[in-house]
Amino acid sequence: MSGIVIIGAGQAGSSLALKLRALGYDGDVTLIGDEPVPPYQRPPLSKKYLLGDMALDRLYLRPRDLYTEQLISLRLNTQVTTINSAENSISIRDETLSYDHLALTTGSTPRLLPAAIGGRLDGVFAVRSLADVDAMQPAFGRGGHVLIIGGGYIGLEAAAVAAAKGLKVTLVEMADRILQRVACGETSDYFRALHQSHGVTILEGVGLERLTGEGHVTGAALSNGQTLEIDFAIVGVGILPGTGLAEAAGLTLNNGIETNSQGQTSVPNIWAAGDCASFPYQDGRIRLESVPNAIDQAEVVAANMMGAGQDYTATPWFWSDQYSVKLQIAGLNTGFTDVVVRDSGTARSHWYYKSGALLAVDAMNDPRAYMVAKRLIEAGKSADPAIAVDPQSDLKALLQG
Repeated sequence: MSGIVIIGAGQAGSSLALKLRALGYDGDVTLIGDEPVPPYQRPPLSKKYLLGDMALDRLYLRPRDLYTEQLISLRLNTQVTTINSAENSISIRDETLSYDHLALTTGSTPRLLPAAIGGRLDGVFAVRSLADVDAMQPAFGRGGHVLIIGGGYIGLEAAAVAAAKGLKVTLVEMADRILQRVACGETSDYFRALHQSHGVTILEGVGLERLTGEGHVTGAALSNGQTLEIDFAIVGVGILPGTGLAEAAGLTLNNGIETNSQGQTSVPNIWAAGDCASFPYQDGRIRLESVPNAIDQAEVVAANMMGAGQDYTATPWFWSDQYSVKLQIAGLNTGFTDVVVRDSGTARSHWYYKSGALLAVDAMNDPRAYMVAKRLIEAGKSADPAIAVDPQSDLKALLQG
């Protein structure tokens, strides 16, 4: 057997496999996943699925029968052990599969707490996979006190679900403020107030010293000397790109699996896309952890496997749902020097600038601001801050400048 083998059956892997067929590729396509379920959406895991508002079958990206119809061999619950790039093959236990092209869409894995500080106690959960969320759902049903470790978007989304379920919620963030790594102070202030209005206790500049308990977590000691009695804990302290197979195969790593602008890795006939891949962007290199990037990058890689020679141009955008607030983010705010705030009372947006150039927007229940900003950023245009900040102004006028 040869053809195309894809390791990683998530959003990027599924998109790549289906795009190959849409483009007319008629060779063998094998999609390998280490989970026992078909490719599924991850963002709803910490939102609607955890709340119980989304059924399991609605999580799946495509009906399983579609892979069969498209002649895609979907191999689930399967762990690839090695890549032999010299022979264009991979090993699955004692089985060897050859390939003409190999795609790594291995995603990312959550950072875990060390066992030495209680990170392996029962009742300590991460939020990354379906199995993770299924494991923690009974704890939500029992109520009690949950400790959220980490004030990024995953931690805040979990806190919102817990508060909506009626749990007592304490969130600790080691940095000076929540969302410090990814957002301006104004956005941090907005979401801090939102969570506090729903009864969540937020402790900033406070780290976790250790979790305690005999077998099951029952308490936490914090860096400010405070101790808490808790019923379970959720860890949301970031993710790491899935690079283990790539590293063992000798591929170049650079904040993930390094690729060129077309998705090719440092080894011929091996490609990468999605959370695991870093790629050229403007004057540097980035790795994007988002659904749109996973889809778009994977589809470009599919075309390039068939000889398109197409560069991937990222258009970063993200979202988060917390309580009744939908946050939509357009662009990347890296290096911003100024922020202007547009606030109409029911809708709010934060516009990031660097030396007068628009970089990004955080839009809270403000889809018009998001769409205008996204179009401007994609076109390489800026926006007059005086118009952006005035809630009475017509945002569409920014598109005509």
